[in-house]
Amino acid sequence: MKLEIEDTYCEAFTGICVRIIVTAEDDKTIEKIAYDATATPGTVIGRTESGVEKFLSRDETPDKRPGVLIQFWYNTKDLNKFDKELSFRIRQDILVKPFVKVFDASINPFDYIDTTEHVGHCGDGYEWIEEVCGRTMIRVPICVPDFYIEKKLGCMEGIMGVNFWYYCNTKQAVLQGGYKSLEALSKVEGICTPFDICSAGSKVETNYPEIGPTTNHPYCPSLKEKLKDESKVEDGVKYIPEIVINALDLESAEESLKVGIKALESVDGVIKISAGNYGGNLGKYKLNLRKILE
Repeated sequence: MKLEIEDTYCEAFTGICVRIIVTAEDDKTIEKIAYDATATPGTVIGRTESGVEKFLSRDETPDKRPGVLIQFWYNTKDLNKFDKELSFRIRQDILVKPFVKVFDASINPFDYIDTTEHVGHCGDGYEWIEEVCGRTMIRVPICVPDFYIEKKLGCMEGIMGVNFWYYCNTKQAVLQGGYKSLEALSKVEGICTPFDICSAGSKVETNYPEIGPTTNHPYCPSLKEKLKDESKVEDGVKYIPEIVINALDLESAEESLKVGIKALESVDGVIKISAGNYGGNLGKYKLNLRKILE
């Protein structure tokens, strides 16, 4: 049976991205850094949102060590706030690991964050500048010598909140489809998936603004009987997970939708594809699913 694609669009918005390469002595440390530094997406509560773009071989890193390419995102152009929020992730999730270096991996940045104030000063004033691999790095003395971070990290404008929903009638489809789609997306350059399989779609309006976005109740299968005509859950649909994507440019955003959705075509139990939008009120990007898949 051919997978139904709803005639709709996903709505996405402008965000700011800092893209870094993190290297360490061994793959296990890199995997731990990747896990810790991207574990909690938080732009909806004023924090950063992050994801792994890809893992890097020794031939792909500035210092010829194992590495990972990580994107950190923020949803406003207030670089002072971004600087502070980004520093929390670097200090708590990266600096504390052994033998780590952080390199800028920005592409055509519009501005830079100077890492001295909120990260470099973790050296308590004993930090200093060194040239490493042709980069200007801050060397922060720590008890397992030493942590290095490039003095300036570039800020790029990109696209946040690109998304698609896949309607399922089995639990197996949620997991099999989601992980198959994520595997395909991992090969697309310039994107990250900060939530992986996201089971908690949200909406803009809320009865509890103090906690931020709340559940998109018309699309909750467990509320179908209670909401009656207000429910938008179709008969036979038991689960509506989504994949959220942040992309460095429009080309990567469109390619990610195409690749992620096509990966679901042969998955039993996935019966329809849709996307989240808010009537065009959330962001300037409106990516029509059918047009992109043509």
